[in-house]
Amino acid sequence: MNLRSKHLEAAPLLILLVKVFGWNTLTCRPTEYQIGNECCPLCPSGNRVETHCLEFSSTSCLPCVNDTFMNLPTGLNKCYPCTTCGPDSGLKTNTSCTATTDSVCEPLEGFYCIDRIENHCAAAQKHKQCQPGQYIKHRGTALTDSHCSECSDGSFSDGTLTSCRPHTQCESQNLQLMQPGTASTDAECGHLKKTPTAIIVSVVVLGLLVAGSLVALFLRRKHLAGKGPVPL
Repeated sequence: MNLRSKHLEAAPLLILLVKVFGWNTLTCRPTEYQIGNECCPLCPSGNRVETHCLEFSSTSCLPCVNDTFMNLPTGLNKCYPCTTCGPDSGLKTNTSCTATTDSVCEPLEGFYCIDRIENHCAAAQKHKQCQPGQYIKHRGTALTDSHCSECSDGSFSDGTLTSCRPHTQCESQNLQLMQPGTASTDAECGHLKKTPTAIIVSVVVLGLLVAGSLVALFLRRKHLAGKGPVPL
């Protein structure tokens, strides 16, 4: 067998290989997608593929429904499920899902985002709660956590204040200190109480005043009785 005969026998095999594997080199236009060895038109945003195109028919599309969306022209036969902005994730809905856009979530009040993807928050966490003896140095936002600091000596906070308050000075209010203040509680004041000595002195003075009055009354009556009846 000469070289020409070998080439003639190899030609049909080469043609067959091109037909079988030729789709691997198929290049579809930007408005098409590849399915097998065919290029089918993409379904528009907000739709999905119902049936792929055939030789004499185009792609059949259906709208996205039931909390699903498709944000780009597609060759997929399923729409994407809409994101749920649930309180279990510390989220609420900022923008509702449509056929062409996904939901946009944002943190609940008192939460901040810990997993952000572009303009979408995927998860949020509750702001840190300051402890008694601390104050809120920086209040948390939707993007940042709260920051706490310790109260200095002579001041207090229950953890909900944005600055520590000085302890009440009982003496300046003519009150008696009942309980010293701590980092988390104010000083407790009360009215001044009389000491036992002051009480005794008061009783003695009152007793002397009463006794003096009785003696004066007795002497006056005796003096009047000694004079006798007045002559006519």
